[in-house]
Amino acid sequence: MDDLNRGGSTAPLATYTEAVDWIKSLIPFGIRPGLDRIEMLMDKLGNPHRRLKFIHVAGTNGKGSTCAFLTSALIQSGYSVGTFTSPYITKFTNRFQYNNTDISEETLVELVNQLRPLVQEISETEFGSPTMFEVTTAVAILFFAGVSCPDVVVWETGLGGRLDVTNIVTPIVSVITNVGHDHMDILGDTLEKIAMEKAGIIKTGVPVVSCVTQPEVVAVLKEKAAACRSTLYLAGEDFSYEANEIREDVQTFHFKGPFRSLELGIVMKGEHQISNAAAAMMVLEVLRQYMAFMLEDEDVFEGLRHAFWAGRLEEVSKSPRIVLDGAHNPEGAESLAKSLPQLYQYGKLNLLMGMLSNKHHESYFKHILPIVDTLILTEPDFQNKMDAENLQVIAESLREKYAKENLAIIVEHNWGKALQLLKSITAEDDLAVVSGTLYLISDVRGTLLQQPDTEKGW
Repeated sequence: MDDLNRGGSTAPLATYTEAVDWIKSLIPFGIRPGLDRIEMLMDKLGNPHRRLKFIHVAGTNGKGSTCAFLTSALIQSGYSVGTFTSPYITKFTNRFQYNNTDISEETLVELVNQLRPLVQEISETEFGSPTMFEVTTAVAILFFAGVSCPDVVVWETGLGGRLDVTNIVTPIVSVITNVGHDHMDILGDTLEKIAMEKAGIIKTGVPVVSCVTQPEVVAVLKEKAAACRSTLYLAGEDFSYEANEIREDVQTFHFKGPFRSLELGIVMKGEHQISNAAAAMMVLEVLRQYMAFMLEDEDVFEGLRHAFWAGRLEEVSKSPRIVLDGAHNPEGAESLAKSLPQLYQYGKLNLLMGMLSNKHHESYFKHILPIVDTLILTEPDFQNKMDAENLQVIAESLREKYAKENLAIIVEHNWGKALQLLKSITAEDDLAVVSGTLYLISDVRGTLLQQPDTEKGW
């Protein structure tokens, strides 16, 4: 890779494509947990993150949806909101939003040009070059602190928590949606170890909201919160939620918190979204009760109800019916398998999936195989993809114990051809589902919705 891409040239980047290509050129530096490089970068910039109010959201699943609920409710309540999420579904600018609007391409170029010489300086130190995600996080901080200046930033972790780049901030509230089996190659091979990493976002005196349920995970969070003298609002103990019914595509549920009880509704599909909405509601209650946020009930209700997050039980085609869901770990697969029969009536269920190689594939299949009639295995157009034949071997090994009778398993390496096959075999009364890594969801969604500017969702 030449010096221009790695930051060796001082000539300013002129276009959006050049700026994104430069950030992408940092991908080979990989994922390097730790805060040294981002701290150096922020120090060189005058620590702009210290001027912002953050709601820091971690968890295995549901982070993006929880961010969407919080963002929607706060905007509806009259607050300006910055939102930083990953990966993106349509375009790189999706990561950085102000009041649900992407950063402009021109602003992105300006901020990247501001960062590039500093990245080059750090790359010449013993710490090495900042990574793609570190630079992306720095772009977000510059955008929020120096350009858009929102009242509050909804701030999603990238991976884990304790050593995640986003953990450079001290939030006003922390959120840990849940803890499950994901990124075990980096975060640890037990739920306790993963929970310790997620709990790393808990800061001294900062309240934390969580919907974790496993006793061993609850114990880790309680111990960390106590050590930090932070109030922990735990689902099932300090607040609760109970599904009522689905009316006209709206899920209603009862929320009972430490301050009051409420009846709420959301259009995002799946029981698991009730958990995410309840976590968001508990955060909003903390902001209202202790931090003087002016949150009128009707605004909060409206904001939660109409929150949207792409690629999560999202119906993108009516004929044939195609639903996208970015379930890519065992817990996500369990929610998907539970939700589909509740939400849809169908003859056969045809599922297309592609995965990255570092996932817990066997446990994923144990949840999915019992409900699927035809399984099409493909590969995302992305590095670290899982070979479709290897997925087939795992699925076949579980067929006898878990699969429906007469399950058909098809391998098609090219995801575009696999999508065409899925459409062709799905009859009017059937349901087609595309699931797995969000990198596959991004490409499929862009194709089905005919979005020509769709980029790779890393």
